Amino acid sequence: MKILVIGNGGREHAIVWKLAQDSRQPQIFCAPGNAGTAAIATNLSIGAEDVPAIVAWAKAEHPDLVVVGPEAPLCAGVTDALEAEGLKVFGPSQAAARLEGSKSFSKEVMEAAGVPTARFRVYTDSEKAIGGLDDFALPVVIKADGLAAGKGVVIAQTRAEAEQAIHEMLDEGRFGSAGAEVVIEEFLDGEEASVFALCDGEHVVLLPAAQDHKRVFDHDEGPNTGGMGAYTPAPIATHDVMVFTKEKIVLPVLQELRRRGIPYKGVLFCGLMIGKRGVNVLEFNCRFGDPETEVVVPSIASDFVPILMACAEGNLTDDLVSLRAEAATTIVMAAPGYPGSYPKGLEITGLEEAEATGCHVFHAGTAQKDGKIVTAGGRVLTVTAFGKDLRDAVGLAYEGVSKIHFEGAHYRKDIAAKAFKYL
Repeated sequence: MKILVIGNGGREHAIVWKLAQDSRQPQIFCAPGNAGTAAIATNLSIGAEDVPAIVAWAKAEHPDLVVVGPEAPLCAGVTDALEAEGLKVFGPSQAAARLEGSKSFSKEVMEAAGVPTARFRVYTDSEKAIGGLDDFALPVVIKADGLAAGKGVVIAQTRAEAEQAIHEMLDEGRFGSAGAEVVIEEFLDGEEASVFALCDGEHVVLLPAAQDHKRVFDHDEGPNTGGMGAYTPAPIATHDVMVFTKEKIVLPVLQELRRRGIPYKGVLFCGLMIGKRGVNVLEFNCRFGDPETEVVVPSIASDFVPILMACAEGNLTDDLVSLRAEAATTIVMAAPGYPGSYPKGLEITGLEEAEATGCHVFHAGTAQKDGKIVTAGGRVLTVTAFGKDLRDAVGLAYEGVSKIHFEGAHYRKDIAAKAFKYL
């Protein structure tokens, strides 16, 4: 059995790692992969966004399944192109991926489906957008409509900040075509949680909720990042929250998309805000999140291949998914300077020692050079540990981190601290 995984981050390493444990013992390829995937799969010299090259390889090699990691190739239509060749793909179509690729489309679908979300307005003209700020209290959220690598959201504390964000997006083209349309949203207060919904177009199975840590420094200070760590299960996402998420968010969205002739197959990432106003959707993503994947996917006890295949084929059932009983924590080790400019090529040591503690070390921004593992990105590694409870998992993860060294390595010291007040 052949499986192609598209992507090169910690998310993709975790997916490849889980697939490699499957009882079917598939032959795994990763395009382009990283130094971590190279140890358990065959890396391909094909970029994740090079759709023609991916399709050409798949036509020649006939993989039994293609698993798409990042959002960009999904929004570029890689699923449609592969399915046109008769291949099975875990990942939504280009039309369905607009839930992430266009925030205005996502909001429109939520509104039509009756899904709770922040009040919003959409603008293409900066003068009208600035006038529209009168309808919102401060702080207010300004979002570029399209994909902006996680940088297209501004939480403006003042009117001046909001106007500046609008000008930068609409007039100055800060995010190119992604910012040609902006969404102004009311600010929602509360605590965030991430829920992955496995979907086959009609049926849904939720995986345990996780919580990400976006700010680069402890106590949620400093600039936003791609995520500095995560843990699961997230106590804020109670049983009632999970039932609500399935019944009042995911299923209505899938039904609304089917009504439009757009079946959603793959994973729907629900970014939730849980607070005084109940459960609201902050955003949808059309793929597994990172670093949440590094705790949620390893928490699946059952074989992974049948789950992904069932989503692609349209026959997903609850009994395919069984879960580990333990809690899990992952800690991101980042390059010095991240999320700003950072050096590359720093030698990494202690990886085997960290694994010897029982941790799983997933590579994100790494490469092989002269027989050594070196840094090649901002988020370099994610170190995941399981424990009998969350405190145990956190302690074991930090023990693993302590074994790994590269110059200027930075990581947060308070991952999962928010959860302890519930325990």
